[in-house]
Amino acid sequence: MNATVTDIVGGPVVAPASRIENFIRSTRFDHPTLVIDTQVVETQFRALKAGLGEAHIHYAVKANPAREIIETLIANGSRFDAASRGEIELCLSLGAAPDDISFGNTIKRPSDIAFAFHAGITLFAVDAEEEMHKIAAQAPGAEVYVRLIVDASEADWPLTRKFGCARDKALDLLALATELGLKPVGFSFHVGSQTRKARMWTTVLDQVAEIWHSAIAAGYALTTLNIGGGFPAFYGEEIDSPTAYAAAVMDLVRARFGKVERIMAEPGRGLVAEAGMIAAEVLLVSRKSESDMHRWVYLDIGRFSGLAETEGEAIRYQFITDRDHEEMGACILAGPSCDSADVLYEKRPVQLPLGLTSGDRFIIRNCGAYTSTYSSIGFNGFPPLDVVVI
Repeated sequence: MNATVTDIVGGPVVAPASRIENFIRSTRFDHPTLVIDTQVVETQFRALKAGLGEAHIHYAVKANPAREIIETLIANGSRFDAASRGEIELCLSLGAAPDDISFGNTIKRPSDIAFAFHAGITLFAVDAEEEMHKIAAQAPGAEVYVRLIVDASEADWPLTRKFGCARDKALDLLALATELGLKPVGFSFHVGSQTRKARMWTTVLDQVAEIWHSAIAAGYALTTLNIGGGFPAFYGEEIDSPTAYAAAVMDLVRARFGKVERIMAEPGRGLVAEAGMIAAEVLLVSRKSESDMHRWVYLDIGRFSGLAETEGEAIRYQFITDRDHEEMGACILAGPSCDSADVLYEKRPVQLPLGLTSGDRFIIRNCGAYTSTYSSIGFNGFPPLDVVVI
């Protein structure tokens, strides 16, 4: 069976129906449900690994912590980047080795640092003096890598303000780690989520390489470079294949850093986004006035029930409906809650069938990342997003 995919910036594009789409079409759902295919997760992991070569994949668990995903990745030799005690406990409970888990959040509760250390985890991220003191007190002798702020990100979702330290503090934090009896092993950074082209890493890598070589010149025996995430998923704009993209990034890394003992990569979106689709439903189609240029299409899922990444219209999902063979027209897409911010796409209206009506099935593509984790409470009484794994 073939499906017609509605590209939000254009018209319909014919694509083969996936196992997920076929499952959704053959199943009745009482409320919005994320359907995950672990075969796609495994395929994506192997494709990224082929391109990353000697780099170790540490899956960013926050992207989607479904147990079946973690189990699939463990079986394929993945390592893990954990942001919390809960994620550490999850990975350990499913058989991940402590040596394969890094505590990558730079903002940690002291008791969680102690828990991780006593569980056998010895690799921690840090970007501030106080955090370094906490790690020294709760995880004596642990390895630490310093997260750096990077500028000039070309990512769709930059991550440059909240985490990391400026370059003028980087070497001081390495010195503090040594003074406190910790092992400063290297640096980490994040080029920004959904960095669509490998060439977009160039300026960021230049910045990090400058600090890296300054640290080596100062006498630090660095062994670890954590290049973070940024590996993209397909949301309508062209991206390279996972293997080609990862290989191009690694070529850029090698050209600037030479041989590094331990390179870590932390894909999240690039591993699981394309492994999931959401089964949703149209609740209402209306116009605000007789002269309104655009219809409003309301879904049974919105920004507060899984689609938070539509904030600023940064992530542009694609859709499949049963009417995609019909004439298309622009519309504003919104969620069901009684919050005026629950509008998904308005600045750039989406193209959807003119015949769309209440009760129509609505499939949201490539949303296996950062949907179920954002849908953790029942805002307005709407249930959190269900997850089904096939």
